[in-house]
Amino acid sequence: MILQKEIQLPPYPRGFHLVTEKIVAALPPLPETGLLHLFLLHTSAGLAINENCDPDVRLDFESIFNKIVPENLPFLRHTAEGPDDMPAHIKAALTGNSLTIPISGGRLRLGTWQGIYLCEFRNRGGGRKMTATIYY
Repeated sequence: MILQKEIQLPPYPRGFHLVTEKIVAALPPLPETGLLHLFLLHTSAGLAINENCDPDVRLDFESIFNKIVPENLPFLRHTAEGPDDMPAHIKAALTGNSLTIPISGGRLRLGTWQGIYLCEFRNRGGGRKMTATIYY
């Protein structure tokens, strides 16, 4: 059996944000076992699983990504939407836009220190939509 649901996340500022609880709250009761697939419907934000405890990790991610892909590179052509737009697309390609997470015991089977990140790469990206697909 397959169930699909759209999840609307509120706007977040640029950065890496733990959204595990918001995603779980938006889902129906999970099966005993299965898979959850999340697909972000945007090209300037990404999804990742990483450290869910120390907020410095999320700040460090932001710093590293900005160093790897800075704004205002003189050779970028896609600049009509602002200096953060093309770097946001590149950063989103690095993180990806989907995750698959096992479901065990009616819960997401994340490790003790794992959480789901929304990686917001725009200065003002707005609310973000994702499709959640549960495979029973």
